[in-house]
Amino acid sequence: MKGLRKAKEITQIKVLSVGLGHEDSSRLAVIFTRSDWPSGPDYAWQLQSCPSLRAAVSVWQKDAPHVIVCEKSLGSNSWRDLLDPMHELPDPPSLIVASRIADEYLWAEALNLGAYDVLAAPFEPTEVMRVLCSAWLHRVHRKPIPASSRAMGAAAASADSFLAAG
Repeated sequence: MKGLRKAKEITQIKVLSVGLGHEDSSRLAVIFTRSDWPSGPDYAWQLQSCPSLRAAVSVWQKDAPHVIVCEKSLGSNSWRDLLDPMHELPDPPSLIVASRIADEYLWAEALNLGAYDVLAAPFEPTEVMRVLCSAWLHRVHRKPIPASSRAMGAAAASADSFLAAG
C-alpha cells in the first residue's frame, strides 16, 4: 500500500531522581517541562522521582532508567549505596550525584567510584540539560561490560577488601 507510512517508534529517555528534597525535585520537574528542553521526533524525556534508595531499586527492577540523578545523602544511605545494585544491571544507567555542596572532593570521589558527573543544587536549567544529555549519550555510546568482566571486577574488589582487612 503506497502512501501508508510506518509510525516511528519514539525512544523514551528515562531519568530517575532519587532522594531529592522537595525544592530540588520541583525545580527538576519544572526544568523538564521547559519548551527549550532538547527533544526530537524520535525521542522524548521522561522523569520519575523516588524518595528513597529502596523505592528506586524497586522502580528500576521493573523499568531500568537511562540516567539517575541522586541526592548525595539519602537519610541513612548515600549515593554510594546505589553503585552495587546499579552495576548488577546488564546495562547500568549513568549516575549523577546532586548536592548543594558540590565541591572538588565530591566531584573527585563521585567520578573515581563510577558516577558520571555531579550537579550542584539549586539546579540551573542549562547545566541540567547539558549534564543529562551528556550522561545519556555516554550511556548510549559506551560498550557493554561483559558479565564475566563484571564478575571479575567484583571478585577483585572482594579480594582487595579481604587483603586490606588482613
